[in-house]
Amino acid sequence: RIAALIALMASLFFGAGIARAQMLQAGLLPDPQFTAGFATSARDYGGALGLMQDLQSLITRGAAKSAAANAQKQVHLNILWQEWQVAARASQLFIQARADRKLQHLLQSNSRLLHRHYQADLAAMRRGNQTSTVVSADLSQWLDAQTTLRNLQSSANVTWHQLDQFLGLQPGTRTPLIDPTPQPAITASQFQAAVAALPHRRADLLALQAGYQSQQQTLRKAILAQFPNLSAGVQLSRDPVEGINSFGPRVSLTLPLFNRNRGHIAIQRATRAYLRQTYQAHLDTAVNQAHQLWQANRILASQLRTLDAQLPQLRQQATAARQSLRQNNLDQVAYVSMQSSYLSKLAE
Repeated sequence: RIAALIALMASLFFGAGIARAQMLQAGLLPDPQFTAGFATSARDYGGALGLMQDLQSLITRGAAKSAAANAQKQVHLNILWQEWQVAARASQLFIQARADRKLQHLLQSNSRLLHRHYQADLAAMRRGNQTSTVVSADLSQWLDAQTTLRNLQSSANVTWHQLDQFLGLQPGTRTPLIDPTPQPAITASQFQAAVAALPHRRADLLALQAGYQSQQQTLRKAILAQFPNLSAGVQLSRDPVEGINSFGPRVSLTLPLFNRNRGHIAIQRATRAYLRQTYQAHLDTAVNQAHQLWQANRILASQLRTLDAQLPQLRQQATAARQSLRQNNLDQVAYVSMQSSYLSKLAE
């Protein structure tokens, strides 16, 4: 995923250069056309010199420049959106690295607890005070805890290296992980206001809007191009028979009888409709994802409040169980069960 994001960013930066070149191209006027001819007769010589300029490009130039400008805006917004994606991914990796660090300490504590319990039951079995079935179950629990810890260590290593790559750091750099400042929950009115502002602030939606506007101008250019193609200029000529010089204007006009650019206009209209539907689909998806995440955040916040309310009681029970174990008022099985339950809730 990281390599794909980097490759996409590189392609977009190259695309920005192409968009700038297209913007330059849209603002350029076509070069005038120079014609020359020579003829002779038995009496004299003659020929013609002409200079023509295509006027159709002057009619469509404004639409072409506007289309190119919106296309360039779309490329820049797509680059901004990918930068947002990279920043968001780096933020996720940061949160994951911080969570892995905390969770690793809890898993190590739980593994040590289960290992001590297994060693105690193993010693009791050797004295004839415990069954092999119980010892086997203890060993299985300890090995499962070790497996979970090893898997977390491997995934944490991948997370750290991905974070270093996103931040442009040397591999193996351990960035200090600072806990974020708690943020207040988003209210329903705040969420609705944010969703209403979504089309005006999310870079990918703004990029699609710019692409639609570019296509709108491309369609306008196609409509303007259906009018007669007009070229105007001047011509200097000499008749090779009479030897008379003439100078005057010259006009070339394409008669819009059959083509009238109707096929190109239909293509551009269909493309505009497709871009409109694409934008609406992206907007609907964005609103649905936002609502899903908002609801998920509310659910997790409620669950977290429940866990926070349960933790003091579990912590008190775990402390009391440790004291009872030292006083031989509690067996090892009950103590391990209480400690594991407390560590499990902390991990959750």
